[in-house]
Amino acid sequence: MEQKLAVLRDAFGPQGCVRTAIERHDVGSGSIYTWRRQAMSGELGGARLPIGPAFAEVQISEPPALSAPPVAAAFGGLIGIDLPSGIRVLVDAKVDADALARVIGVLTR
Repeated sequence: MEQKLAVLRDAFGPQGCVRTAIERHDVGSGSIYTWRRQAMSGELGGARLPIGPAFAEVQISEPPALSAPPVAAAFGGLIGIDLPSGIRVLVDAKVDADALARVIGVLTR
């Protein structure tokens, strides 16, 4: 079981790659996806893999009036993301998309 979870971390972790995991661990892609399904459902030893980013409803609204514009606003604007948990994330429009996906993934666990 631990070996399967190690393969899944290699395949689907933050720097993961299915092809690399297949070659490194000498397993088939079908096995990896079966183990992933089992891990996500809890069948694989009760361990659950974190669910990656998913689509969410987006509402566009006028930004609140601020007494002083944030520094990021001068460099392309801010993007506000309201998570279902009530957490609000403000990022610069030039934020690295991969880094943002990892942060949101952690915040939505």
